Amino acid sequence: MARRQIGQEVFAFGADRTPHRGSLDRLSEMIDWSSLDRQLVNIYASAKGEPAWPPLALFCAPLRAIWYDLSDVKLAEALEDRASFRRFCGFAAHEPTPERIAFVRFRRELARRSLDKALFDEVTRQLKDQAITIKIGTLIDATVIASASDRDEEAAWAGHKRRRAIHGFKAHVAADADTALVEELTVTPGNIHDGRAGGGALPENPSDVYADSAYRGSMFASAVQAKGGRPHVVQTGVRGRPAGSALQKLRAWNYHVQHVRCRIEGTVAVTSAV
Repeated sequence: MARRQIGQEVFAFGADRTPHRGSLDRLSEMIDWSSLDRQLVNIYASAKGEPAWPPLALFCAPLRAIWYDLSDVKLAEALEDRASFRRFCGFAAHEPTPERIAFVRFRRELARRSLDKALFDEVTRQLKDQAITIKIGTLIDATVIASASDRDEEAAWAGHKRRRAIHGFKAHVAADADTALVEELTVTPGNIHDGRAGGGALPENPSDVYADSAYRGSMFASAVQAKGGRPHVVQTGVRGRPAGSALQKLRAWNYHVQHVRCRIEGTVAVTSAV
């Protein structure tokens, strides 16, 4: 099957040929893409008769979606509009980029070949190997990723009391509390409760685990403790009369937890998952 050729730059008259290099460019230089490309070489994620997009470019794009919390639609729009996204994925400034259905097909191919988590773990390992850090804790959160179609049988409706329901998946993300680097990622249908699935996203030896009130309850706490960690979860009430020192302690606890866990909002905005 034929593949598209990308990265063929067309220079416009008067254009700046030395684009500003940002954090995505520096991040790209830290990753050995050749080892990933070798594992992707046999994947053709395209409709019958269409030239296939290079699989490494399709893999780079969902990485951006995970780290920036983008749906397939928003990812396709970002590739059209953002020069840094284009460079990271290997597209030149004036080239066409994949539509959202290409990412749907690609994720299914990765899952079928059991490459989804393996490749993500490899990227995470490479980045962690180049950073000397002291483990101070783990941040965990979930984000809803809209499905490409309401007919996607692998997705489910995710309800929210203050927003309309979304048909899609949940990406459960665990990030290092110091660097905000994503360490683990699991994906479930959108109707799976955060506290039930959160334990599956925990890394080994997570230390102190910071999470919002969706992770209250014994199921998540037991999962954290089984990994050798200590749960720090936002609480919504105290036993007995909510006054005096008990209420003060609750507010102080929640302030501390929220002050630490808020860093993952940038990560779930600097995780769609498979």
